[in-house]
Amino acid sequence: MLLYYITDRTAFPGDEPTRRTRLLEKIAEAASQGIDYIQLREKDLSTRDLESLARETMCILRKLNRENRELRTALLINSRTDVAIASAANGVHLRSNDLSPQEVRTAWNRSCGAGAPARENSPRNPLITVSCHSPQEAARAASNQATLAVFAPLFEKKDARPTGLEALRQACHARIPVLALGGVTLQNAQSCLQAGAAGIAAIRLFQENDIAAIVRQLSS
Repeated sequence: MLLYYITDRTAFPGDEPTRRTRLLEKIAEAASQGIDYIQLREKDLSTRDLESLARETMCILRKLNRENRELRTALLINSRTDVAIASAANGVHLRSNDLSPQEVRTAWNRSCGAGAPARENSPRNPLITVSCHSPQEAARAASNQATLAVFAPLFEKKDARPTGLEALRQACHARIPVLALGGVTLQNAQSCLQAGAAGIAAIRLFQENDIAAIVRQLSS
């Protein structure tokens, strides 16, 4: 089962420095508990601040990996291929109306290895996840060589109609792993997996709870 934490530092109380600190602590907690993917989804940050946050995150992930080689959490930057390359992140998450995965790979391969040390350290084959809202979009993501499809909103989303488990079941016929997102809880996670999901993606489930306890219960 794949676990995918989507960040939202604005949900933490306090001023901006406090929120940033809390977020980095939660990222370290998630990585130390074996979360597979962390999507940095801080859409309101300037390019400079987002890159700085991504670099700090990568430092945390590398340190944890040096201490425990079994920890291999990958960092994905939301919709910013340029920031992902500059910060030596593992890949990028694309909205359904973003660039195609092929376009991202082309840009990535042109940029990496040219110039800045961060780019030289970037993976040559980036991880690319794509937001999908229908079985057709999941199939398209697979044909476009995405790494994963994040299928949402499954159970809930403000001002959006839930897709539901049947649509998830159809989406999971795609030739790539499909993760369930949107109102996923400990109570309904098993139904997502039974529908064919390869794992769970969430903001609140991970960010508002003790991640070790969540991972333990999801895995039981």
